[in-house]
Amino acid sequence: MKRVYNFSAGPSMLPEAVLRQAADEMLDYQGSGQSVMEMSHRSKVYESIINEAESLLRSVMSIPDNYKVLFLQGGASSQFAMVPLNLMNGSGKADFVITGQWATKAQKEAARYGEANIVASSKDKTFTYIPQLDPDTFTKDADYFHICLNNTIYGTKFHQLPDTGNVPLVADISSCILSEPIDVSKFGLLYAGAQKNMGPAGLTVVIVREDLIGKARDITPTMFDYQIHADNGSMYNTPPCYAIYICKLVLEWLQNTIGGLEAMKEINERKANILYSFLDNSQLFKGTVVAQDRSLMNVPFVTGSQELDAKFVKEAEAAGFVNLKGHRTVGGMRASIYNAMPQEGVEKLVAFMRQFEADNR
Repeated sequence: MKRVYNFSAGPSMLPEAVLRQAADEMLDYQGSGQSVMEMSHRSKVYESIINEAESLLRSVMSIPDNYKVLFLQGGASSQFAMVPLNLMNGSGKADFVITGQWATKAQKEAARYGEANIVASSKDKTFTYIPQLDPDTFTKDADYFHICLNNTIYGTKFHQLPDTGNVPLVADISSCILSEPIDVSKFGLLYAGAQKNMGPAGLTVVIVREDLIGKARDITPTMFDYQIHADNGSMYNTPPCYAIYICKLVLEWLQNTIGGLEAMKEINERKANILYSFLDNSQLFKGTVVAQDRSLMNVPFVTGSQELDAKFVKEAEAAGFVNLKGHRTVGGMRASIYNAMPQEGVEKLVAFMRQFEADNR
């Protein structure tokens, strides 16, 4: 069996142990005589799966009791509308820091429902840095303050959270969830698509403080009301059953094999340091992000030549390093080194890059 090193930004690679367990249980989940794909979401056996997934997520992320965990669908992009429909219900204002494509989309969607103020942006330098924030520019009576904590496309991350006072901080954490510990209590709401660090595409996780739900606008579609999903245990309708099951397996792997998020952070820092150290010393490859704002998960880089970039991507794929082509808005290359990417994969990529550099001077 040939397995490549998959550096995709998402859907990303999954832990091999998780894939093997899912394969073992494909036809018969724990003696039930059926696949998780086939079973009723109202059955006792599936109820135990979704309940354990929530319990594990609460444990691994140390989620406080006054937060609801919702397993939803529609991708993180659906939250661009769900957040303002549920939270932009006081002053009708919200603040946004624009650090990339997803933050931009979130702001534009929120502007359909209220006043979506841009307090800072790094668009002037193609989102290669996190802008400095001045609290004096924040909207004092905003209903929430939105950031994209880790920017998948551009490879930047907030290493210091904005001080928003009593205004709830909302964050898209799609590409950094479960990569390191996070203090959930500092946020009013967190949301993430699962297809980077949690499982396959199709599942969206929302972690929301209880006092922020139950106030949805009258125009809010039933399926977009957090209260509906909270009251029904994420099963108002058929949830993404199999994706939740895989998420449960990933959480078990994180807790039992890795040893929790502190251990996961150490592993991710080692992997990132291997790649960034090479980029900082390379004569051919250069990282595109200012050093202090670098992401542990997404590492964009370039050679300075579109022809060489294309050659590198082609030769890398032939050598078993796939999905390294950068996003169309950045160009070059991007290595997404999520939790499931083994250190060996990063080391072998760097060895390949070193040889490519020697061959193309």
